Amino acid sequence: MGLDGMILVWYHISCMNLINRNVDYAARALIFMARANKPTVSVTQMQEAVGVSRPFLRKILQKLHQTGILQAVKGKGGGFALARTPENIRLSDLVAVLQGPLKINDCVFEKKLCHLHGACLLRHKIEAIETRMLSEIDGITVKDLI
Repeated sequence: MGLDGMILVWYHISCMNLINRNVDYAARALIFMARANKPTVSVTQMQEAVGVSRPFLRKILQKLHQTGILQAVKGKGGGFALARTPENIRLSDLVAVLQGPLKINDCVFEKKLCHLHGACLLRHKIEAIETRMLSEIDGITVKDLI
């Protein structure tokens, strides 16, 4: 299984929460838009494909519009369009806009920073894993998921 398949598995494991539901829904909507190959896709069309309420999806799409990932088209036949090509929209872009930085390198032993934070061997090992994971996520584009 490739990383794109693993992300879906990680997402559905409640203790991992690698990506949140907003990122998941945004990715589904962008994949639908890219596959539709239309200049504009309505929120209603996306809602049916993504399987989420219209107001919730609209809120996600507005954030993507505000950050330049989508274009909003007003009026009859309006909706949203990709502002960039599918190969130029990365999963990491969606995470940054809708979730914030991915961080798995919190102390596993205590809820707060402990006095060993700078010298903790486990933290350094996890930091290396986190760096590789972020690099992999940055390499996934909407085009890869079509």
